[in-house]
Amino acid sequence: MNPRNAIVSILPALVFPLSLHAADSSWKQEWEKTVQAANKEGQVTVYVYRYEAAFNAFRAEYPGIKLNTVSGTGSQLGTRLMAERRGGKNLADLFSSGANTNYNVLYKGRALDPIKPLLLLPEVVDESKWFGGRHRYIDAEGQYIFAYIGNSSGSGQLSYNVQRADPGELKSYWDLIQPKWKGKIVSLEPANTGLGASMQFYYYNPELGPEWIKRFFGGMEITYSREFRQMTDWLAQGRFALCMGCKDVDRAQKQGLPVASLEDIPWKEGRSFSSAGGTISLLKNAPHPNAAKVFVNWYLSRKGQLALQNMEDPFGSEYRNSLRVDIPKDSIPPAHRLVEGVKYFDVTRPEYSDMAPIFKLAREVMKGRE
Repeated sequence: MNPRNAIVSILPALVFPLSLHAADSSWKQEWEKTVQAANKEGQVTVYVYRYEAAFNAFRAEYPGIKLNTVSGTGSQLGTRLMAERRGGKNLADLFSSGANTNYNVLYKGRALDPIKPLLLLPEVVDESKWFGGRHRYIDAEGQYIFAYIGNSSGSGQLSYNVQRADPGELKSYWDLIQPKWKGKIVSLEPANTGLGASMQFYYYNPELGPEWIKRFFGGMEITYSREFRQMTDWLAQGRFALCMGCKDVDRAQKQGLPVASLEDIPWKEGRSFSSAGGTISLLKNAPHPNAAKVFVNWYLSRKGQLALQNMEDPFGSEYRNSLRVDIPKDSIPPAHRLVEGVKYFDVTRPEYSDMAPIFKLAREVMKGRE
């Protein structure tokens, strides 16, 4: 062999590993600089819905970054954030809560900066580690609102009193609009963001749509409440046969109360797939940008998502099925897991994010009841 040809032939083999090494070195250097800068900033502030117990693992791993949390419902936190910003106060770095507040309040209110550029760790950036082989963003640009939870639901947040209702009678959501159920249902108000994902499913599902919402919420003589536990108590006492929006039915069932979810029903209209309280965004002009970057990468890493999925829920009522597929799902009930190949109505898709027409319809329905 010509020595010159031999030299040429081995060059690609040398260049390829060198390029890999350079890429590996590049992200590591950037990560080290980011962590150093984050330690200088000294803190990060996250407004969060219910999942702050998972953050203790971050505190243990990054003791140089004080993690401040402000907790509340999505609507409470969204209202607070917008009020702060109108007052010229940029206190929060990150917002982690439901998709509806993230999209309809913060994104539409132009209170967010893109979060995608913050993703740095290879295991976070690698989309093969995520369900469906891709990252899910709630916004059409695919930049601002990252969805990290994907709960499968076949109940539309419905539960029942086992002594007053027979789930075998329910095969379609249209079965709920029968005279026998009139006056026997308690629910959150349809404009309550606690029903957000379910309302998206009902409204945008072509087999249900606005007509179903009108007939169910407007025609079934439903009793409304804003308290999850109050509704569950009423359901357990037998005051109502069905509940929409009772979020602590599992807790009550474990206590021996006669309530259960309608999760296992093979509804004719299919199953929904929602992000529950699991979306995260970056606030515009975040005061601690480097610490925010460290937190986001940790939270979306395998470690962070394991901490989320395995955290003890003080309410004992919500499951957090991480969209990462490289972590075990033993703690997630089979009915809430996502299964490749199953057909879901994915309410996390951007075209279903707009709640404005749903809330408008809900207000009309509620006004018609007065």
